[in-house]
Amino acid sequence: MYTQIADELRQQIAAGVLRPGDDVPTEAELAERWSTSRGPIRNALAALRGEGLIETSRGRPARVVARKANQAVDVSVPFTRWARDLGVTPGAQTQELSLRKAGSKAELLGVSPDDTIVSVVRLRLLDGRPTMLERLFYTEVAGRRLFEVDLDAVSITEYLASVGHPIVGLQHVIDAVAADEQDAALLRVPQGTPILRLSRISRDAEGRIFEASEDRYLSEVVRFTVAASGISTDGHYMRAVGG
Repeated sequence: MYTQIADELRQQIAAGVLRPGDDVPTEAELAERWSTSRGPIRNALAALRGEGLIETSRGRPARVVARKANQAVDVSVPFTRWARDLGVTPGAQTQELSLRKAGSKAELLGVSPDDTIVSVVRLRLLDGRPTMLERLFYTEVAGRRLFEVDLDAVSITEYLASVGHPIVGLQHVIDAVAADEQDAALLRVPQGTPILRLSRISRDAEGRIFEASEDRYLSEVVRFTVAASGISTDGHYMRAVGG
């Protein structure tokens, strides 16, 4: 019985009859509709909660939540392709494309602080909704190619790969930070809001670093997933860092 109840509610959510923010019918209402006790109702709601479709809290009806987009971090998938695979429309609004001295980014890119690099700041959208803010830094040779195209209309990763700068190796670091003034303005959240940060170092076929990026995602829209093949032989699951 509970699987039938869960299936019906799931279909209503998928069809938009129940939308994010809507209350799910109460346990009493569902029990009356299905002529059953509250046990199967609670099992059905628990199943939907486990799927991330609803949230429940004491003293109020269950509520439909917006499904989060999963992004794998153990592989490199361009944002544009990832969005289309999800069935949503990607968007980009370039805020900055400039030449600058490497300065504090020199160590990340393996260049001198006085060397010229290319800096990009780009807001990424899913179905028109601000989702992620990119801060990208490139060595001059790779980055200058970005002045040749409309960055609002291309995948930078795919474009650079097409002109001889494919990502062959990368390293990701995930953490959480407070939204700064620029994050808050572009992602439309209060300053200080916790957001997910994905930092990446990208290498070419010769092992040379040509890109250092920092992507800041709205945690209410995106979650990261990691595929693992098993438990490491030394028993470590994560690496602890000091600071």
